[in-house]
Amino acid sequence: MQTPVTIIGAGLGGLVLARVLHLHGIAATVYEAEASPTARAQGGMLDIHERNGQLALEAADLTDEFRPLVLPGRQATRLLSRDGTVLYEKDDDGTGTSPEVQRGELRRMLRESLLAGTVRWGHKVTGVRALGGGGDNRGGGGGIGDGRYQVSFANGRTEVTGLLVGADGAWSRVRPLLSRTVPRYVGRSVVETVLDDADLRHPATARAVGAGTLVALDPAVSGKWFVAHRERGGVLRNYATLTHPQEWFEAQDFSDGAAVGARIAAEFADWAPELTALLTAGRAAPVLRPLYVLPAEHRWERVPGVTLVGDAAHLSTPNGEGANVAMLDGAELGRAVAAHPDDIEKALATYERGLFPRGVEAAAAAAHNPTSRQVIDFFTGAGRTD
Repeated sequence: MQTPVTIIGAGLGGLVLARVLHLHGIAATVYEAEASPTARAQGGMLDIHERNGQLALEAADLTDEFRPLVLPGRQATRLLSRDGTVLYEKDDDGTGTSPEVQRGELRRMLRESLLAGTVRWGHKVTGVRALGGGGDNRGGGGGIGDGRYQVSFANGRTEVTGLLVGADGAWSRVRPLLSRTVPRYVGRSVVETVLDDADLRHPATARAVGAGTLVALDPAVSGKWFVAHRERGGVLRNYATLTHPQEWFEAQDFSDGAAVGARIAAEFADWAPELTALLTAGRAAPVLRPLYVLPAEHRWERVPGVTLVGDAAHLSTPNGEGANVAMLDGAELGRAVAAHPDDIEKALATYERGLFPRGVEAAAAAAHNPTSRQVIDFFTGAGRTD
């Protein structure tokens, strides 16, 4: 294959794509805006599912490397009411099929599976232009050139490619070449907080979270809950969801960790102190993560030489599927290119035939926003089938 492959974004989907291409002897370069692999905390636990994430790792020939990353016991689950009452609890008995790993460790494994120099750090995209047709990234299926693209970076460099892949997330700079659709705010945001050395410094909160995942909610109120995970080394990471307009969150000063932690905690004023400590006891300032989605049916007409993977293609609210589906996107695109190395358009058309229904399925799963009572019923038996 003579066509250079340019991947924008060194997230999980882009790295899996580069790895699968590498296995098939196809060179690719991954451009990432972050200055280095350690430029920011990678954070978060991921449960890697059999139906997508684990299939992607098999395609990348990294299953053996993946197994040591799995944190034992983390498939344990607790459901608590706002007053700390345990509504449901299940230990990790070793029979679960969605092992938990830390995102940063998974990303490092994928990065280290590539040849040195494959990922180019400190390359923030400032523009993408279709060559031969006068199009640029203000298009949207229009401005189609000859299947080649020029990517411009903030550091002054440019790259011309005949196969461009946008793996650059919700606010993709590549997507406008294919679609005019932009993400919309769903009316909820997540505030992420982290507690270090929780077993020693915050034992009551550590006990409340338990060995794996905690879900805490108010049976009478929907749109407000906690999801907390136990990470390696006694770290607890919490995601507090609140339903407010964006303006409400923008009015909070997230640079003042103590003040904003107290303000967010005030939204949970009648909750148990061991739960609200997840918001107020962290050493680092809380991080705001507004939730956006693309339409469930988001798709585009085939445009020569360019496609998308992961959130750039099908952005949904968090439900455990996003990272898994992004990895499978990368694996499937890599396999399609390897199967048709001399016919890029056939490869991209083949990939997108699977991509679009996969995105619809992921969006449908995320769109189901159960009430607090439905969540409780599911865990405690009324809605369970296992």
